[in-house]
Amino acid sequence: MNGTLLRFYVHENRKHQRILLYEWLLEQAKALGIHGGSAFRAIAGFGRHGVLHEEHFFELAGNLPIEIDFAVTDDDANRLLDFLRVERISIFYVRIPIEFGVIAGSV
Repeated sequence: MNGTLLRFYVHENRKHQRILLYEWLLEQAKALGIHGGSAFRAIAGFGRHGVLHEEHFFELAGNLPIEIDFAVTDDDANRLLDFLRVERISIFYVRIPIEFGVIAGSV
């Protein structure tokens, strides 16, 4: 199936409605009927402000980038993006055309 990889980047400690933004985004996507999503914590990264954040023991706990991915149909990608616009969420995203599917097997 052809669709979209919808990828968002947020800081680990960023919140919306007192909930970590990446957790809120996963919950909202689930409520919209999106069938799966994943969040990944980076070990280093920088954004539009050019500030490099790296993992060093405890001093940067909560300040690293989180990547949230959804492999979805184009319609689901549009619904999620439209929802975020209505919610007035300021968030960076990447939209990539993909092919996805499931390989059936015995294991």
